[in-house]
Amino acid sequence: MKEEILKHLRNSLGKDAAHSSVYDWRVALSLALRDRMVDHWFRSTRETYESGAKRVYYLSMEFLIGRLVEDTAANLGLVQEAKTALADLGQDYEAIVLNEPDAALGNGGLGRLAACFMDSLASLGIPAYGYGIRYEHGLFKQDFVDGSQVETAETWLSQRNAWEFARPEVQFRIGFGGHVEHQDGKALWHPWETVLATAYDTPVVGWKGRWGNTLRLWSAKPEAKFDLKSFNRGDYLAAGRSEALARTISRVLYPDDTTDAGKELRLKQEYFFTAASIMDLLRRFLRDHDDIRELPNAVAIQLNDTHPAIAGPELVRLMVDEHDVPMAEAIDLARQCLGYTNHTLLPEALERWHVGLLGRVLPRHLEIIRSIEDDQQAKYPGSPRILEQDHVRMGELAFIMAHKVNGVSALHTDLVKETVFADLNRIHPTRIVNETNGITPRRWLHTCNAPLSDLITQEIGEGWVGDLEQLKALNQKSGDRAFLDAFSVAKRRNKEQLAGWIAQSCDIQIDPGAMFDIQIKRIHEYKRQLMNILETIALWNEMHDAPNAEWTPRVKIFGGKAAPGYHVAKQIIHLINDVASVINNDRVTKDLLKVVYPANYNVTMAERLIPAADLSEQISTAGKEASGTGNMKFALNGALTIGTLDGANVEIREHVGPENFFLFGLTAHEVVERRHVHGFSRAAIEASPRLTRVLGQIFEGVFSPSDPSRYHGLIGTLYDHDYFLVTCDFDSYFDTQRRVDEVYRNPQNWAAMALRNTANMGWFSSDRTIEGYARDIWQVSASEKVRLELTG
Repeated sequence: MKEEILKHLRNSLGKDAAHSSVYDWRVALSLALRDRMVDHWFRSTRETYESGAKRVYYLSMEFLIGRLVEDTAANLGLVQEAKTALADLGQDYEAIVLNEPDAALGNGGLGRLAACFMDSLASLGIPAYGYGIRYEHGLFKQDFVDGSQVETAETWLSQRNAWEFARPEVQFRIGFGGHVEHQDGKALWHPWETVLATAYDTPVVGWKGRWGNTLRLWSAKPEAKFDLKSFNRGDYLAAGRSEALARTISRVLYPDDTTDAGKELRLKQEYFFTAASIMDLLRRFLRDHDDIRELPNAVAIQLNDTHPAIAGPELVRLMVDEHDVPMAEAIDLARQCLGYTNHTLLPEALERWHVGLLGRVLPRHLEIIRSIEDDQQAKYPGSPRILEQDHVRMGELAFIMAHKVNGVSALHTDLVKETVFADLNRIHPTRIVNETNGITPRRWLHTCNAPLSDLITQEIGEGWVGDLEQLKALNQKSGDRAFLDAFSVAKRRNKEQLAGWIAQSCDIQIDPGAMFDIQIKRIHEYKRQLMNILETIALWNEMHDAPNAEWTPRVKIFGGKAAPGYHVAKQIIHLINDVASVINNDRVTKDLLKVVYPANYNVTMAERLIPAADLSEQISTAGKEASGTGNMKFALNGALTIGTLDGANVEIREHVGPENFFLFGLTAHEVVERRHVHGFSRAAIEASPRLTRVLGQIFEGVFSPSDPSRYHGLIGTLYDHDYFLVTCDFDSYFDTQRRVDEVYRNPQNWAAMALRNTANMGWFSSDRTIEGYARDIWQVSASEKVRLELTG
């Protein structure tokens, strides 16, 4: 390992050891680890070709892969070797790991789920490709200026990405706009704008390095050459216009789509990566097969949400226009290949494109969508429409073009059947299945939480990393005082490390002995960070009124970004930071309550926060969170959950035991009923003196003295349009939090409850989830040889 690192310093970076920076050492180590991955990767590819195994293609707008040095070293079993080699070279392995930037390829749970799935596909030996976009800047870097979120460009690709292999020979021409010509029963699409999709491959090697798959990301390049004539006459902008237009497509994740230009760019992004992926998998298929009608036997395509829903029409287009398959047959063949994962019940998240926009950008696809609708209506008269009120409904398109549609938790799947796709479910009663989400134990316990991971391995061996159900053996330790003490020591070490990081990065001193109460999620009204900060103010009021009462000290930690155009979410961020400024400087309560909001939440920050959490905030309005995966990560790492009966909370509570879960709030059905009660939010506020006081303080400018009216609109919404029922659940939430305080004051009992959470989270491994997809949707099998080696 030492020799390989030094070789890359010299040959790949042009440096010698004496003049190398931490960056140089990190890239050299990454390249040395990548070299070790390649043999596994090549061997797996050869085995797939030789066996003719069916391949899975996972299409996702996001792959939130995080840092890869530590992950790769762990999966290859090379952590100690890398540490020793670097120590011999006078370098600190931990500092080098921390030098790696997060790949800015995702936003939240959707992208992290895709990354966990890639890990599990490789760990189980299922041949697979992940397909997405190689974003130049990704989402955005979040900073706070006077408490407000400010977005700047992520710069992760300003440094060399040591993990990827550029594939300039793999390019596909992607068209936009133009017109469609019909001749002799054939359609000819003549795009007016084209870009090239160029591939970049990152190997993904599973646990113990037994199998390797590929994450292929597409970067947009100009097809038109550099315009030298324009450049020579001084029109420099014109000379580079085609390159600028192409780069725009793969530059930013989720461009602000509150403008027409933003909507068009987002549609182009979705078609760009989806079309390139479909063309690529067809190229691979046709290299070994003569009959395109055999495609469903060789290919399983999974659509991660509606972003790649255009895959159905694109696959039909290629079959009809380039392979002369009749339209009705092409629709059926495409459906046999496609599966669709629904992640939301929120109407705004089920994408809709105006017919004018889609027809202008993708004219041939609009024709095909009309044909798909005609085919559906002919077979099922009165079926819900894809085209409705001058819009293309991508959720309905994805459903109709998939042979299986899955929800991501038991509750969510039931609600999908009852609400957003109720009519389609009646027509296709066997199409919707449930595949409850999971998380990879390799990333979310083994590597991110060394104190707990080491303790577990000492007790039950290492097999749990590949078979998380083995954690059940820890249940017998819930009454073992010595083990509970060791369990608590592991948590304390994580809390001390987090406290040190917060002191350094946020300049806030926190006590590791306090309860660490953490909510890290995308900032959205349904996730109810607002309710959390309102309860924080109410707690502060009571602490301030009676500072000598028996209080449980708390540190409230928030993390998450708001979409740039989401005004209310950005107001909530501002309020949290304003409240933190007041509470953290209150001399009366400074030892009892702190509020911390580190900027720019990402995977690396999650790996710091989750192992140190005592309490996990999973407080979404019941019926709105599809699943959640943060709830699983926290519970696996020994945090207790305070939550509603929403998403996977329902199943987590069943597995860890109701007595080890702090439940509050209305159920999904009660939420629906409450919304029909006139004036429900105003009545709830008037019935709660605590909440009335808190809202009055915010309205009067207690937390925004320089701008007392800053939150008048936010408070007005709670009084009159509280769609997410913050006001109705507030008192139940506050009272349950005080029960949490009481339980936390008994350390042995708390540790036993936390251990039972860790011990009973084995079912929530993404390995189990992927096995479900493989069985129920893709009709593929995990490698039995790899599976046996995986579990030791």
